[in-house]
Amino acid sequence: MDNAHSFRTGVLDFCLHTRFAPDLTFRANRMIAAAGGVDSLFLPDHLTGVLPSSVWLPQFIGAARWIPSVNAHYDPWTALGYIAAQNHLKRVRLGIGVTDAGRRNPAVTAQAAASLHWLSRGRAILGIGPGERENNEPYGVEWEKPVARFEESIATIRALWDSKGEPVTRESEYFPLRNAVFEVPPYRGTRPEIWIGAHGPRMIRTVGRYADAWFPGYPQAASDYKTGLEQVRTAASNAGRDPFAVLPAALLFTITGSSRAQVDETVGSLGARAFGLCMSAEVWERHGVSHPLGSAFSGLQDLLPQLLDRETALKYAEQAPITMIRDYCLTGTPSEIVEKVAEWRDYGLRYAVLVNISPFQSSVAKGLATSIPFLRVLQKLRKL
Repeated sequence: MDNAHSFRTGVLDFCLHTRFAPDLTFRANRMIAAAGGVDSLFLPDHLTGVLPSSVWLPQFIGAARWIPSVNAHYDPWTALGYIAAQNHLKRVRLGIGVTDAGRRNPAVTAQAAASLHWLSRGRAILGIGPGERENNEPYGVEWEKPVARFEESIATIRALWDSKGEPVTRESEYFPLRNAVFEVPPYRGTRPEIWIGAHGPRMIRTVGRYADAWFPGYPQAASDYKTGLEQVRTAASNAGRDPFAVLPAALLFTITGSSRAQVDETVGSLGARAFGLCMSAEVWERHGVSHPLGSAFSGLQDLLPQLLDRETALKYAEQAPITMIRDYCLTGTPSEIVEKVAEWRDYGLRYAVLVNISPFQSSVAKGLATSIPFLRVLQKLRKL
């Protein structure tokens, strides 16, 4: 666990099928991770992308030329096993950012994470949250009471990991256990750290009770993070734990470039503004604009991007305020990004997992070129 003065970074790969090689982005991000001195590589657990597929076209988003579908996500556990086998030169930690508590039975998740922990020699991180509507409801998975399901999922995983091979019987509305046996042993006495992607009050209480790290992932402001961290520490204390035992982490979306002009071009692009649809109506209202999906829209958790046709998606994206993108993503040149991360650090953040969404712009060449300033960001962050 980090001490109060350390700061570490990770990188999230989108885990998408690419046109030229199935592991193209894995190889690229593994090299970036090694050159940038990062601590971890994360993959998301999605069946559907977060941007409307109706606008994932080369004329709008350059990355569509080498990533044909924004929905072609690989299974992250399979992919992490593949990466673990090649994780020799720079043994980064491998994490899920984050898996779905309702769509995957918690016994299967417990087994997958424990297996990865062995195959990666103790470097697995189980990022987990209640999930999103887009990855559940369209596939016949019940979406009612996602937080209640999440609470039971975490309790089930802990019960199995702590069982020492003895049969476990546990009452649960969602995941009852009846003489369930779990015998994948700990790796050198350790289990994967549990990083919980939590935002609301009830989820925060679960973080305080069970988590090794608080790992919110939706776009947010640094000042919001400070408030949430105070709530996490109070929840941990109320659960009888050391309030500083929970690592303050976060998933931060990054738009960078070699110059301010390049950054401005990307921030104003269709891809970046379409990403703004993932933000809640409350966030839009802070910027004086009503969210096109309604005043009660909660953001990414309830977004169904596959239902937006091209005309509607273009119309909605154009309404996204550029000021909102700048406020809720890390935008700027490498030095400016580092200054903003330093502000997050001052608000308590100790582990930043960065997602480079700069390639979402219209030019494929300019998008690919952002790997260089993104790498510079990671290298500069080593000095924080």
